Amino acid sequence: MIKVVIADDQDLIRGSLRIVLRSEKDIEVVGLAANGAEAIELCKLHEPDVVLMDIHMPELDGIEATRHIMKQHPAARVVMLTTFHDMDYVREALLAGAVGYLLKAMQPEDLAASIRLVNNGETLIPQDIARIMVAEWTSQGMAGKQKKEKEKKPRYGLTERETDVLRLLVSGKDNREIAADLYLSEGTVKNYISTIYSKLEVTDRLHAALKAKEENLLR
Repeated sequence: MIKVVIADDQDLIRGSLRIVLRSEKDIEVVGLAANGAEAIELCKLHEPDVVLMDIHMPELDGIEATRHIMKQHPAARVVMLTTFHDMDYVREALLAGAVGYLLKAMQPEDLAASIRLVNNGETLIPQDIARIMVAEWTSQGMAGKQKKEKEKKPRYGLTERETDVLRLLVSGKDNREIAADLYLSEGTVKNYISTIYSKLEVTDRLHAALKAKEENLLR
C-alpha cells in the first residue's frame, strides 16, 4: 500500500481528495492535516510514502513544512498541491525537497496516477511549468555566460563529456535524444547520468537540473 498524508487548510479540499483516493486499492490515506505543523507530526507518526502538501496554510506553510519533513523523513515524496501557478513557488518548493507540483484544477482521475508516479521515484511537473523553467534557465545562462567563462576550474569533478550530458538533460531531452546528439549508446548515457547524480549528490533529473542552475555548472 502507498501511504499518503494530505495537508490542506480547507476541510472541503482535504475531504474531497480523501474521497477520490478511497476507491484506489493500492493507496491508503493515513492522515489529514490542516497546516504544516500537523503535517510534520503526521509524518512522524505514520511515515507516509507520499505527502500531498498545500503551499499556503496557517501556522506553518507547505514549503517550510516540506523542509522539515525532508530532514526527518528523506524517503518521503512530497507533492505540492496548490491553486497557485507561480514560478517563485515552484522554485521554492523544489529546492525545499518536493518532487512534484500539481495544480488543484487537475482531473480527479489523474491524482492516483500522479501518486503512483512519484512513489516509483519519478518527478512530476506540469509541461507548461517545465517549459517556463527551461526557458528561464536558458535566459539566465545567456545573461551569466561571461561570468561562467571565468570559472575554469571544474565544479563537482564533472568531466567535459559529463557536462555535455548534463546540459542536454537540463534542456529536457531524454536518454535517447541525448545519445543521438552526442553519438553515444543509450547505455553509455545512462552510465554518465548515474555518475552525474553521484557527483552532484542528487537522485533524479529534476534536482540535477536545479543543482546545475544553482551552482552555475553549465559553462
